Amino acid sequence: MLKKPSIYLAAPLFNEAELAYNKALKGRLQAYFNVFLPQEDGLLLRDIVANGTSSALAERMVFDADIVAMRESDLILAILNGAHIDEGVSFELGFCFALGKRCVGLKSDVRQALPTGNNPMINQSCERIFNTTESLVSWLIATYARKPYAAV
Repeated sequence: MLKKPSIYLAAPLFNEAELAYNKALKGRLQAYFNVFLPQEDGLLLRDIVANGTSSALAERMVFDADIVAMRESDLILAILNGAHIDEGVSFELGFCFALGKRCVGLKSDVRQALPTGNNPMINQSCERIFNTTESLVSWLIATYARKPYAAV
């Protein structure tokens, strides 16, 4: 059986709307891709610290887990919404670009800090930046998977 391509979904995860959006997007992609979503599949700093781990150790644990997941992914999908792109997403995008991973973005938000749009480092790291979830999902499926993969 064919193995599903893997996506690292880099997205802000700091409020209920972001968490819900990320989860819904993962749900739309799961039939076609293995999706690593840090809020579900990784470690969350706030949870580790709440369990009594020191902040320094908790940060290292989150960092290491996400680095492994990025290295194992075929593609990074970076959610670029907001006037300022989330700094974690920016790092994840740059790291994956440096690894030679395929990088795509989604910016369905009209807010932007620069009058010319995203910072050039973001635009140049992404092969494509989509402005709707529908166009992104359609492209991903057409590019990687014509039909849902069987569970492996």
